[in-house]
Amino acid sequence: MSLLIDPAIAARVDRIELPFNRFGVDPYGVAKEHVARFMTLLHHLYHHYFTVGLVGTEHVPPRGRGMLVGNHSGGVAVDGAMVIASCFFDKDPPRLAQGMAEKFIARFPFASLWSSRTGQFTGLPEQAAHLLEDERLLMVFPEGSRGTAKLYSERNSLVQFGTGFMRLALKTQSPIIPFGFVGGGEAVPTIANAYRLGRLLGVPYIPVTPWLAPIPLPVRVELTYGEPMIFSGTGTEEDEVIQGYVDQVKQKIADLMEEGQRRRRDEASARPRGAEEWA
Repeated sequence: MSLLIDPAIAARVDRIELPFNRFGVDPYGVAKEHVARFMTLLHHLYHHYFTVGLVGTEHVPPRGRGMLVGNHSGGVAVDGAMVIASCFFDKDPPRLAQGMAEKFIARFPFASLWSSRTGQFTGLPEQAAHLLEDERLLMVFPEGSRGTAKLYSERNSLVQFGTGFMRLALKTQSPIIPFGFVGGGEAVPTIANAYRLGRLLGVPYIPVTPWLAPIPLPVRVELTYGEPMIFSGTGTEEDEVIQGYVDQVKQKIADLMEEGQRRRRDEASARPRGAEEWA
């Protein structure tokens, strides 16, 4: 067994229903060893570092294609990590949620290799379509980097959604499973974004927190999945039609975020005085 891999988690990776070959690699280059190492890290974050409130995992299909579509916030992808962890640890059989990573990741050799080996690929429409046609579980954040760039005061808001995910869902006849994530803005409370520094480093921006570095705090987060949304069409519809569908998904995600905020407020009110999180 390789270092930094929990044997129990490696056994769970063996149960992921993907066509791994005898070397433990699938046709897209996803490697069992890398996934096991990644999930070993996520296990600590998901079960011990953050306090995760989770509702609605029954809406994530146990098999077959599906698009997990939700909001983005928090400077770094805490939300994406928790979605991936929930699908792996709280679904039976475990599922590998495969995200469409920001294109800048491909510029960094180590990050690019690690990302692809764990099933997280650059967000190219053709790649996403192939994954869905192969009955994969795709994770999409329609706000893109605009979502993670939200400041602390904007953490529970939604910015403009791209429409590509909807055309993809229609083209591949994939159900959309909406989710709302709350707590990312508290984990990484961004007070400013250093865009110029980000460009120098080859990324969109660098989040600036009260302690300068974007290191997440061990806060409570809430992840809420909603019932699958199925839309009819081919993906070639007029922009107005597509935008109408997108607005429906956006509203549902807003509702799920509000549900998560209510649970978070209820939990906070039940804590002893003096146990408040950073605010």
